Parts: sequence; C-alpha cells; structure tokens
Amino acid sequence: MAIPANLKYTEDHEWISIEDNIGTIGITDHAQSELGELVYIEVETVEETLEKGAEFGTVEAVKTTAELFMPVSGKIVEFNSELEDNPELANESPYEKGWIIKVELSDLKELEGLLDDKAYGALIG
Repeated sequence: MAIPANLKYTEDHEWISIEDNIGTIGITDHAQSELGELVYIEVETVEETLEKGAEFGTVEAVKTTAELFMPVSGKIVEFNSELEDNPELANESPYEKGWIIKVELSDLKELEGLLDDKAYGALIG
C-alpha cells in the first residue's frame, strides 16, 4: 500500500498536496483498494467555498458509494475532468492521474491538524 511521505492525510482517507496556496486532493491507495473498482466520481461543488470536514463529492464503486470530505477549508477551483470518462484513474493512479479536486486554501494552519505518512500508516494498520 503506497503512502507517499510528501502528502498529508485525513482519517477519512483523503490526501492533500500543497503547491503555493493550492491544494490537490484525492483518495488514498488504501481507500481505493477498500472501495474496489470506481465507476463514477461526482463533484458538484466547483467554485464553492467549503469548510474543513464538509462533503465535497462522492465516489461510486461497484458495491458502494462513499462521501468525500474536505481536509482543509477553501474554494474548489478545479475538478479533474479526466475522471468523468475514466473514474478508474483513481484506482490505477490515486496520487498522480487520479487526483479529484484542486482547492484554494483559506487557512494554511489547518494543514497542521492532518496526518503525516507515518500517522496515516498507523491508522490503517
């Protein structure tokens, strides 16, 4: 199970990478393997400003649907349009091609409350 050291993680199995004031968010390798084959990813919150912990979308797998939650507060500025026709990218490449949204962060200090790779690894066992 891949857990890149350069990312921050949530207990809800989202990851975030930061470049300047923009966060790229997706689901972890652990999450995609637990969900199974993803068939649809829905995000209807583009251009909305959401608080940390708010639901920003859903992922649908063959057997289940799961909510996606904001790891930080911010304005959603982009949805990965590649996922519209290829939701399986989140299975095949969860940390690269399978990213889900980009967010303009409201408060960089919120990153301090997220898990590092070691803490996330301990969480998933």
